[in-house]
Amino acid sequence: MAIYQLDIRSLSRSAGRRATAAAAYRAGERIRDERSSRWFDHSARLDVYHSQIVLPACFGVPVQAHGAVAEIHARIDTRTGVRAAAYESGSDMDWARNRSCLWNAVEWAEQRSDSRVAREFMVALPYELNTRQRIVLARNFSSLLADRYNVAVDLAVHMPREGADPRNHHAHLLTTTRELTERGLGAKTGMDMSWGRRRQLGLPAGGDEYRVVREQWANLANEALREAHIDVRIDHRSLEAQGIDREPQVRIPFAAFQMERRGVRSVAAERLREAYHARVRARLERSAALSDTRDPQTIRRQAREAWLRLRAGSAATGQGAAQRNASEERSRSMSAGPRRGDDFSL
Repeated sequence: MAIYQLDIRSLSRSAGRRATAAAAYRAGERIRDERSSRWFDHSARLDVYHSQIVLPACFGVPVQAHGAVAEIHARIDTRTGVRAAAYESGSDMDWARNRSCLWNAVEWAEQRSDSRVAREFMVALPYELNTRQRIVLARNFSSLLADRYNVAVDLAVHMPREGADPRNHHAHLLTTTRELTERGLGAKTGMDMSWGRRRQLGLPAGGDEYRVVREQWANLANEALREAHIDVRIDHRSLEAQGIDREPQVRIPFAAFQMERRGVRSVAAERLREAYHARVRARLERSAALSDTRDPQTIRRQAREAWLRLRAGSAATGQGAAQRNASEERSRSMSAGPRRGDDFSL
């Protein structure tokens, strides 16, 4: 059945990541990084069956491209991410709809060595849907993110790789970390906005924003399943929040999965499964102990034992107190010396 998966990660220059390289890999294209003069060629990929760049609704629907890539590059200074002065008027956003131009503009807009150059949202698409329905669902989520954060979203829909799980239909949504304007790239936005700026604008904290996006993806996916008349739903909440008492299924890395399919032992996969089974056993033991505690006879027996221990403790405490009082009385009597009327007082 359909599963819920939404992974959100940032691409940082400090980790050696480039937006141009990431875009080329996910879209299965060949892109030249102008800052480093390097080519990233992934045009041989066969598992990308749809890719497009989605812009905020305020920029309108895509129009017919009326020029070569060279013409589009001429309309924007990729070193600054700002459109040329001759094109400042109007709403021509062809530069942002060209993958190479967009991500080179992103790279030039970031000056720091530890800048976050892009943010990625990776979602699992319900395999119960057909190809067209998956593409529409991924496009709707792209539009939601583009409008919510006013960013460009580079969408790539992937089919399962050869030899992989045939249900592994998924989509990569690569977003700019800066807002999109007609003049180019503006200030940081969305999850990449500083905490001070978010507080100034009255926006929720980063953790709350994550939860909102996760819920919105679940709503979109469930709506697509409902429209397709498929009686399956996904839930963004944790198993505990759903009231389901079980451990989450273990996730095996793709490389380890491929090794095992070839008959090669994967130590990493074995360790993950062992840890998963250990968590399952621990959960079962806790459940068994809890069920014993809730048994009525056990509750009565434990209550009686506790009462007897309390009674014995009280009796011992009373006896000890009486002995201490008698001892103190004898001590006072001896220390006071002979009293008048005693036989030994004369």
